[in-house]
Amino acid sequence: MALSSRLTRQLQRELFHQSKQAAPRVGRRTFVSQSTRCTRHDRSSKHTVPQHARTFTKSAKRGNQSQVAPNAKAYLESGVIAGAQELVDVKKVLVIGSGGLSIGQAGEFDYSGSQALKALKEAGIQSVLINPNIATIQTAHVLADEVYYLPVTPEYVTYVIEKERPDGIFLSFGGQTALNLGVKMNKMGVFDRYNVKVLGTSIKTLETSEDRDLFSKALKEIDIPIAESIAVSSIDEALKAAEDVGYPIIVRAAYALGGLGSGFAENAEELRNLSARSLTLSPQILVEKSLKGWKEAEYEVVRDASDNCITVCNMENFDPLGVHTGDSIVVSPSQTLSDEEYHMLRTAAIKIVRHLGVVGECNVQYALQPDGLDYRVIEVNARLSRSSALASKATGYPLAYTAAKIGLGHTLPELPNAVTRTTTANFEPSLDYIVTKIPRWDLAKFQNVNRSIGSSMKSVGEVMAIGRTFEESFQKAIRQVDPKFAGLQGDHFDNLEDVLKNPTDRRWLAVGQAMLHEGYTVDRVHELSKIDKWFLYKIQNIVDCTHELQDIGSLFGVKKELMMNAKKMGFSDKQIAQAVNSTEDEVRARRKNFGIRPWVKKIDTLAAEFPADTNYLYTTYNASSHDVKFDDHGIIVLGSGVYRIGSSVEFDWCAVNATLSLKNLGKKTAMINTYSTDFDVADRLYFEELSYERVQDIYELESASGVVVSVGGQLPQNIALKLQETGKAKVLGTDPKDIDKAEDRHKFSQILDSIGVDQPAWRELTSYNDAKKFVEEVEYPVLVRPSYVLSGAAMTVIRSEEELEEKLLAASNVSPDHPVVITKFIEGAQEIDVDAVASKGKLLVHAVSEHVENAGVHSGDASLVLPPAKLPQSVIERVKGIAEKVAKAWSITGPFNMQIINAENPDGQGESLLKVIECNLRASRSFPFSSKVLGTNFIDVATRALVDKDVPEPVDLMQEKRDYLAVKVPQFSWTRLAGADPYLGVEMASTGEMACFGKDLAEAYWTAMQSTMNFRLPLPGEGLLFGGDTATPDLGAVVDYLNPLGYKLFAANEEVKKHLEESSKDGSVKVEVIEFPKEDKRALREVFEKYDIRGVFNLAKRRASSMVDEDYVMRRNCVDFGLPLFMEPRTAVLFAQCMSEKLPKKEGIPPEVRRWSDFIGGKPL
Repeated sequence: MALSSRLTRQLQRELFHQSKQAAPRVGRRTFVSQSTRCTRHDRSSKHTVPQHARTFTKSAKRGNQSQVAPNAKAYLESGVIAGAQELVDVKKVLVIGSGGLSIGQAGEFDYSGSQALKALKEAGIQSVLINPNIATIQTAHVLADEVYYLPVTPEYVTYVIEKERPDGIFLSFGGQTALNLGVKMNKMGVFDRYNVKVLGTSIKTLETSEDRDLFSKALKEIDIPIAESIAVSSIDEALKAAEDVGYPIIVRAAYALGGLGSGFAENAEELRNLSARSLTLSPQILVEKSLKGWKEAEYEVVRDASDNCITVCNMENFDPLGVHTGDSIVVSPSQTLSDEEYHMLRTAAIKIVRHLGVVGECNVQYALQPDGLDYRVIEVNARLSRSSALASKATGYPLAYTAAKIGLGHTLPELPNAVTRTTTANFEPSLDYIVTKIPRWDLAKFQNVNRSIGSSMKSVGEVMAIGRTFEESFQKAIRQVDPKFAGLQGDHFDNLEDVLKNPTDRRWLAVGQAMLHEGYTVDRVHELSKIDKWFLYKIQNIVDCTHELQDIGSLFGVKKELMMNAKKMGFSDKQIAQAVNSTEDEVRARRKNFGIRPWVKKIDTLAAEFPADTNYLYTTYNASSHDVKFDDHGIIVLGSGVYRIGSSVEFDWCAVNATLSLKNLGKKTAMINTYSTDFDVADRLYFEELSYERVQDIYELESASGVVVSVGGQLPQNIALKLQETGKAKVLGTDPKDIDKAEDRHKFSQILDSIGVDQPAWRELTSYNDAKKFVEEVEYPVLVRPSYVLSGAAMTVIRSEEELEEKLLAASNVSPDHPVVITKFIEGAQEIDVDAVASKGKLLVHAVSEHVENAGVHSGDASLVLPPAKLPQSVIERVKGIAEKVAKAWSITGPFNMQIINAENPDGQGESLLKVIECNLRASRSFPFSSKVLGTNFIDVATRALVDKDVPEPVDLMQEKRDYLAVKVPQFSWTRLAGADPYLGVEMASTGEMACFGKDLAEAYWTAMQSTMNFRLPLPGEGLLFGGDTATPDLGAVVDYLNPLGYKLFAANEEVKKHLEESSKDGSVKVEVIEFPKEDKRALREVFEKYDIRGVFNLAKRRASSMVDEDYVMRRNCVDFGLPLFMEPRTAVLFAQCMSEKLPKKEGIPPEVRRWSDFIGGKPL
């Protein structure tokens, strides 16, 4: 890093001289022009680039004589750079979003898209955004001029182009989805036909970087080594290629996201199965030599159209090659590369990016020989990638924003750096801290899922922790991933060495177990895991410190020096308490007695050599001063922390909107979040853990005037009571004691009873016999929630005594210490979601959505309809009454959410029964949906209530008649989770959501389903396969809708065939039974091809109990083969109805292609 800081110094000095000279001397611009001159040669010639593409003037060697802060403004105004001469002439630009969050493509692209929209706004260019992801920050009129909630498919994007007539399009801010779309639409000639310019990196470059053949040819032209690969399009070709390359090999799919469809094969049999699966996901796969065990590193490179090129950030994987970078622990800047290795890879990266002609941002991934200078390029992403978001946050260099500006024709030297505000964008950051990224997996939520991690990504989120030593940032990151971890720790493993050798999602726990508890040496762990010894020696330091604390064994034996040392290594108070048998509060008190507190530092991209004016902050014990003054006394907003199943971008939207509302109310704000927020939202942004210790530290340092705990999902709620009672913090809004009354089932029930609100019968039981008795009273089915679970999902619907016995005696142990809660489960009931805001117990606004699915599907996996399509107005009125009673009973101030069951009255007479099943006194994941559909920002209303300023009058939004509705549908990532059963239950399984608008339910749902990832609509004439439960009329209803359209109908057994043919309305249904091999994936795939099966309806009554269950095999292979799967009765029948209404497609632009502002009548958000 020393080199880049020297360069920075030299650049600064030159900038300073230039800004003083009236007549610019262009000759002084050695930095920009010479670096380009070295490599501007004829592309076809075989010159090699000189190793050091940068020349140094003598000034760099003069040492540090007179440091003067650079002044970007003076520099730019001096006219040194004839700025912005060749701006691209565009008036209206279409930005393609990435759609619903899925594994491999999450909130990072909300971040990059938002930045691109910001750049367009600054340039005064109209922006039109297509993105069906309603939960994101970018899909609001604050950033985009017009928003279309539509599928990101060539068909719909063409309709929008026809309607809006943009003259430019951005393809690099929507992940792989947008890139694939651009390549496809270019082939179709759409951009030429409508004269739309592709801004930034050209389509030709995108194709070169994605098509492995073209890519390897391009890199050979400049003598850059790549992993030798052979592109093939059939299984036989793959086997032949493997013989040429030699086993072990890795297979990857071209044009695939996050390593989808890739894997390792040791022999021909493994390769045969792997390539069969990969070829269903991509027309072309690559067979290449495996370099497992090599180091993996990446560089983020930025280049403009004038060929200025810089590397902004380099990262190194803690895990050796073989684990997808999205599933690896990553550190930045790299720690184990020598200066020679660092510059060799840097030079190569710049050479590649120039040769490919990237305009904007690009990421280059390398494999590096662990004990030599041999390297291979693994891949190049000529778009903003997952790592780009990490790099932006880690360096404070706004990559997406800069890439968007470059796409509009700006050059790097003329752009000021948006974060530091004191330098230009043409510099390479140097860091005086280290960032560690750890992924978050939620594999335990899925049954039968394969836990190993390899070349295909499985994590659903990631955290980024900042510290000044690896130990500090590593331990902070571990706690951010899940608050249940105190820091480095072990876990129980049946076969520890196996997990060290073959990584799973619990690999770091295995390293902790081996070194903390089993006495493994660094050498032994390295031998098994191939993790670089540098990292392992650092982990050994943590282990030694833990043992030292344990040996002392009491808090009073811990002297100031040891306490300081532990804090510098990232130990939390709780972790120290565990080691010395004390409590967190006692450790905190002793630490503060010693005068040991964290220091607040800025993310300073210039390693403190020059003043940087950032509000990106982190805390560390490895410092001796603060970088900021604490005189704001602002309000602290707690974000949601790591993305995981059940809590992701929706809560970012809530936290960001709360912060913006506080700003509008004239309040100073400080936000604490781990990853996804942008730097210009809050006055201060702390990249920190959401633990009691850290939040309390920051609260005390800032001497804050209050803390908001209701907009960040569950994590802030969990520490709210302690912040108030122990920390004496001022929690804004609903009293944490009242929050506790809603979280505790007994208190919750008593209050509901006292206000006359119904709930399903439930009881907390401590023995199997009591449980059996209670179930006999209420009758099956029941919902069982053990408080202590050994294996499998936590909540289950139980339908028989055998199941009850299995669940309570085998899967978990019921005892007075571990009670179980059993609730009556109401079959076939409808579920209603209520989002609301109250002030001092008075209801201000509320939204009532209905679920399409019956109750029993987790509300995060359900399809929500707002305003409701089927609920009678009288029920909506009664729901409002319940909301008013609940707001009053808990004296709620701020946001809250309820789930209510609407069940038929057993007497068959009178009104339906409304029963409350859950109530959260915080914002829920549907708040962005409710706000954007009803045109009222619920979080803004809630924020005013929290600070009791400009609180609006109550308004009943559900009384308004609307000529539209919206449907929110879940995005699943089954394809990635090998083995998991694609089946919906009471545990949430979706990773994201989309929502579309329409004039009625069919129109909105039709569009919403098509916006799920890689959804291909089965067309009339193609085959559909049916399976599942024949006891209900749902399969028959589906077939009645589809039969007239001319689909070929298939079943896997006689029973389903018979049921479908007999239950059809007019007896015209013909179903063919096909062979269905359950244990041979390859043979099954051939069956699907033979009958041209393009979609599966499998409506099973319950989850499969074995891996050879016919319905499980049908569902699992359907998603493995990339086909649409309908496995829930209500949505299956609804989509069949949509197909019958919408097919065959009519001419012209369909009615659902409308601006969001046209649907809701203006731009209120």
